Amino acid sequence: MARMKRTVKVLPTIWEVNDELWNIIEIILEELDPQAAVGRPRTGQREALNGIIYQMRTGCQWNHLPRQFGDDSSVHRTMQRWIAKGVFEHIWAELIENCDDLGGVDWEWQSADGAMGKARFGGIASARIPPIVRKMAQNAA
Repeated sequence: MARMKRTVKVLPTIWEVNDELWNIIEIILEELDPQAAVGRPRTGQREALNGIIYQMRTGCQWNHLPRQFGDDSSVHRTMQRWIAKGVFEHIWAELIENCDDLGGVDWEWQSADGAMGKARFGGIASARIPPIVRKMAQNAA
């Protein structure tokens, strides 16, 4: 008997963080990257996250971010700070946990990616070069 194919509700592509998702992410940001008590005020965290999502989805250069996300260098600095503090790993873990409750993660499906390139400078220099056997043509004397 054939197995029934599981139907999964297709979720829309995220271009900006909605209010429900922001409530989850804001808790993580308050714990790992609280606002500084002194100094210049930082760029808005939600606008920065939306700018990071926009840049990652489109692949545009940082200096071509639309103005609605704030200053491009501030958004980039925010992303670098969050990477150093492990914010994205915590967000990812929380989203997977919530998505698993929805049944949106297909744990059976897997993918692998790889790349091949030339060996620079001919490979390992200390490797032994195998001898080449000389071939004699049939009409050679």
